[in-house]
Amino acid sequence: MRRFAKLFVPLAAFVLTALSSAAAFAQGTAPAADNSKGLIGIGAALAIGLAALGGGLGQGRAAASALDGIARNPQASGKIFVPMIVGLALIESLVIYGLLIAFNLSGKI
Repeated sequence: MRRFAKLFVPLAAFVLTALSSAAAFAQGTAPAADNSKGLIGIGAALAIGLAALGGGLGQGRAAASALDGIARNPQASGKIFVPMIVGLALIESLVIYGLLIAFNLSGKI
């Protein structure tokens, strides 16, 4: 129950803030401007931010697991090291794809 309360309070505060901000930034009767360029910029920022966050978490877990396996069985370090490097390269390639998407989106601004 305590864990639920710890998660519920920040979530409720976030939802309340997100819902009330639309009314605070509402425009009057002036014609609405085209906000697509701003949304493209936010999309580019989210693309690189989430890619870097996910890549960092994935690489950290992969390296920690590999080092844990090597620490438990030092003779297996040769068999663990190469797949770890391949896995890290694949994770990093996903981050580079996120970077390319961000560059493509920022080029449309």
